[in-house]
Amino acid sequence: MTVLVNLIVALGMLYAVPAGLRLIDPAGLRRAARAWPLAAAPGALCLWLPRGGAATALACLYAAAALALLGAGGARLWRGLTRARSSGVPFPAAEVAVLTALASPSVSAAALVAERAGYRLFGFDLDVLALTVPHFHFAGFTAALVAGLVCRSAPGYLARGAAYSVPAGTLLVLLGYFVDDWAELLGAVVLTAGMWTVALVTWRELRPAARDRVTGTLLGTSAAVLVATMLLALWWAAGEATGIVHPTLTWMAATHGLGNALGFALCSLLAWRRLTAGRDPADGNPGTRDPSPLPLTVTP
Repeated sequence: MTVLVNLIVALGMLYAVPAGLRLIDPAGLRRAARAWPLAAAPGALCLWLPRGGAATALACLYAAAALALLGAGGARLWRGLTRARSSGVPFPAAEVAVLTALASPSVSAAALVAERAGYRLFGFDLDVLALTVPHFHFAGFTAALVAGLVCRSAPGYLARGAAYSVPAGTLLVLLGYFVDDWAELLGAVVLTAGMWTVALVTWRELRPAARDRVTGTLLGTSAAVLVATMLLALWWAAGEATGIVHPTLTWMAATHGLGNALGFALCSLLAWRRLTAGRDPADGNPGTRDPSPLPLTVTP
């Protein structure tokens, strides 16, 4: 399981985050996206070292980059709230999802530093901390980002609901770590509902509007995979809460984790990069349906 989890984490660090930053704001976050692999490399390297000082130091370098991204998210939140107050327009649902994405790597980084140091942060087992790292790169960063992109590109109550429920489910799962298995099950239910809604809107509205077969196939694959992987997440969370037979963590890493990383996250990011390629964020109206959606950029 360790090798598989490390490979999944490395994919999240080295590709998912910088690709996602370009989709959030290709102009404002260009430097962060270009520099991110330099910060992610020590984080990915530390996974393969024994726990100890060297691994912890490399993990801290990644944590510093994650905290800087959290700060960028805080500044973005402040600008968004100021704009909403001055204009009287409600805070966009898509922005809730984007801000969740920007905050998620800091949760992963905190777990990574503690796990590499051999420290049971908040009393959690080291295996739980190790699995928290990929969870908040994919269920946190990538899932929230895609929910925001779907909300921006396919306006409607379903897409808006997904943009709220994916962040809410992610937060509830995190809180469930500190409360009990039933709270974590509630988070899994909310997160699954949000991700299945993302899959439904993607399959029904975005996939048919894709401008080429490859993009449509990538979107369709990401939507189909979510149905299976989130069902596994529900099964595991229900088993932990009720004691019914459920998959082991090793089996979940090999199915749910790998499926989400490759089938959902990678396919989604590749599809959205194709959809947004060559588009100027200042052009067009992001509030309308468009087979070539705009990146999630908030105009100052």
